Amino acid sequence: MDNSSKRRRLDTPRNNTRNAPFVQSPAESSSDELAAGSDHDEARRRTSWSIQKAYPPKRPYPKSRSFSGSESPDELAVDAEEYWRSSRRNRGRRSPSPVQDSDMMSERYEDDEEEMGEDAEDTDQQDEQEDEDGDAEDEGDDGEYSDRSPTPVPPPPPPPPPKPDRLNYKEKYLLRGHLRGISAVRFSPDASMIASGGADGAIKIWDTLSGKLIHTFEGHLAGVSTIAWSPDGATIASGSDDKTIRLWNVSTGKAHPIPFIGHHNYVYQIAFSPKGNMLVSGSYDEAVFLWDVRSARVMKSLPAHSDPVGGIDVVWDGTLIASCATDGLIRIWDTATGQCLRTLVHEDNPPVTSVKFSPNGKFVLAWTLDDCVRLWNYVEGRCIKTYQGHANRKYSLGGGFGKYGYAGIPPDAFAVSGSEDGSILCWDVVSKKVLQRIEGHNDVVLGVDTCTIENKRLLVSCGLDRTVRVWEDIERSPEEDQVGEQPAVPEPESKDKDTDMTDAVENAAPQPNGIHPPNGDSNANTPNDDLPNGDAQTGDGDGDAMME
Repeated sequence: MDNSSKRRRLDTPRNNTRNAPFVQSPAESSSDELAAGSDHDEARRRTSWSIQKAYPPKRPYPKSRSFSGSESPDELAVDAEEYWRSSRRNRGRRSPSPVQDSDMMSERYEDDEEEMGEDAEDTDQQDEQEDEDGDAEDEGDDGEYSDRSPTPVPPPPPPPPPKPDRLNYKEKYLLRGHLRGISAVRFSPDASMIASGGADGAIKIWDTLSGKLIHTFEGHLAGVSTIAWSPDGATIASGSDDKTIRLWNVSTGKAHPIPFIGHHNYVYQIAFSPKGNMLVSGSYDEAVFLWDVRSARVMKSLPAHSDPVGGIDVVWDGTLIASCATDGLIRIWDTATGQCLRTLVHEDNPPVTSVKFSPNGKFVLAWTLDDCVRLWNYVEGRCIKTYQGHANRKYSLGGGFGKYGYAGIPPDAFAVSGSEDGSILCWDVVSKKVLQRIEGHNDVVLGVDTCTIENKRLLVSCGLDRTVRVWEDIERSPEEDQVGEQPAVPEPESKDKDTDMTDAVENAAPQPNGIHPPNGDSNANTPNDDLPNGDAQTGDGDGDAMME
């Protein structure tokens, strides 16, 4: 009788004694049969052993395998194939024998216990090795996965073209109208207008694209040192040597009826907050004021420096204020609390005349009277870049940041500054390389600003020659740059540690409006009518220079 018939009879219910007469309860069997055992009991034991040997209780998957419910059909198919293949191997190795005794049963359970103990001691590394061996065996047996081609990897994008090694600014407009030297010039927030202010006390508004004069604001009793646009471009503020700040409506051309009165000396620099509800000013009286624009009243007064404050700027989100003075210090202030968060000072301690936050608000660009423009990481409190090549020993020069690069790729940044030799210098922010030296002015260039309008990159400058000049960057392709390449202006030697400050720098007399002849030079070529109030004015005798 084969094993299959035995299994069927074992599954038959007990009350069906007709088909399975040998299945009896102990009560129905005789005492002799119970004592000696019967043939059908022996057969039943053999059948049980055969079933257990043919289908051993073994887990189908490696112990380290876990299912999350997100397996792919391919993974499940591989696991099932591994299970059935292992079952066939086990059946081949453990085919049931016709005669087995109880010792074999005990050996089988001892073997199973040993196997379970070994499996429990297996490390994750061994399980992973078994999985890899099983995968390799599957590929060798079935040939399914070895025939599949790998997923194609897209080729890497071509490298971007190199950034230009030089700028190509050409003069676009020459704007005349001021009667004396021009100390400040600014593009409006939308770059549609240009504002300029000078020693004649006037503020002029120009159209950027046409160069046409739109408005002339007059009302200050002395020269204008600084100007600033409100964020919406509807208002312009001006600070003057008459110690006041005035607001002007660009649309109507009228002045705000109430001037901002509070400083005790010349107003050198002003800046709006990003929301336009606050105005920050720095003065020769060594203080920094925070004004409420609507009421024209001082909200906070910061005892900023021990020398005249020459530079002020507000970070893009309005949370920080940067100030500088001829005491050589740059201070970072918390707008809400008025607390000084950081003080920056260079080891040479040159007078600092102007500061500008970078567009991302992480750095501060500072102009000093040692022919240097320095880029500071104010969070770490260290100078990370020094740009040189311009002349700056007497005047407070202005500048900022601009963008350059080929069309269709992200632009790079450059720093720009005026110079006392009548030129404008542009440096790559990272490499410090001089990208262009722009020539055109006949005297000191005091103010510079940049903008982008209608896909045109423009630059505006002003100076003691009483002119406002607009420059346009003529875009060139990489091929044109290679054909017509000209050697860039070489970078001068670093003077980061140069402490040879001339007497002209250390003893330069501070002048209002940032327009004055060189110190000690009675034959200066700057005409007196370019100076506010007719001639040079000295400070309080502290010997430090303050120029705006």
